[in-house]
Amino acid sequence: MSFVTTKDGVDIFFKDWGPKNAQPIVFHHGWPLSSDDWDAQMLYFLAQGFRVIAHDRRGHGRSAQVDAGHDMDHYAADASAVAEHLDLRNAVHIGHSTGGGEVARYVARHGQPQGRVAKAVLVSAVPPLMLKTGSNPDGTPIEVFDGFRSALAANRAQFFLDVASGPFYGFNRAGAKVSQGVIDNWWRQGMMGGANAHYQGIKAFSETDQTEDLKAITVPTLVLQGDDDQVVPYKDAAVLQAKLVRNSTIKIYPGYPHGMLTTHADVINPDILAFIKS
Repeated sequence: MSFVTTKDGVDIFFKDWGPKNAQPIVFHHGWPLSSDDWDAQMLYFLAQGFRVIAHDRRGHGRSAQVDAGHDMDHYAADASAVAEHLDLRNAVHIGHSTGGGEVARYVARHGQPQGRVAKAVLVSAVPPLMLKTGSNPDGTPIEVFDGFRSALAANRAQFFLDVASGPFYGFNRAGAKVSQGVIDNWWRQGMMGGANAHYQGIKAFSETDQTEDLKAITVPTLVLQGDDDQVVPYKDAAVLQAKLVRNSTIKIYPGYPHGMLTTHADVINPDILAFIKS
């Protein structure tokens, strides 16, 4: 397995598939998952001739289960460590959910200043800010995230099962085509990671204000989300992202859930490919 060690001594696992002279696409996964959540995209874009890279966030998947650095600044710096280690240029960075926040901060603070980024894609992403505050009155109340923390601390295994079999993929909707394999794979990925990283990560994805990150992005950016996202409300996420990123294109998918990259990969993948080639 391939690892890079960050400046603060954390071993980050990554995958690197495809021709090393091809344009790289870097995938940033959501909470509490791993790079395995990108299987459908990595195989698709690999077949299209791209070089595909994905890493496990610190504390997640196969990366080191350290006790510190579970915040957006370290997430972005770790992603940069991978990009610098592989000397990726002209890269497309694609982030889902928490990974979308990671992409926004990486591109704004590392990728663009280093001249490494060509385009970005935010899918069901958390920026600019999930938490309800005085300046963000339409956000999600802190009590919701406190509930996440309580459920995780009480019984992480059951909590992860409930999320995967319910709101994440919209499997709680009437008439939904439920896949037990998808549920089991989400649970497997989650349980590979560390409880402490996942617990602290809730604060990272819900309370990090990334308004300035979005304003700083100048590369062409594609914003994608489903209007039946039960995890990240699209009006507080994709709609605002498209307003804040100056060079953005937005597409809202009717009825699609938070985990639409898995449930609707046959639609999402070609749309991302068209954007990359545009």
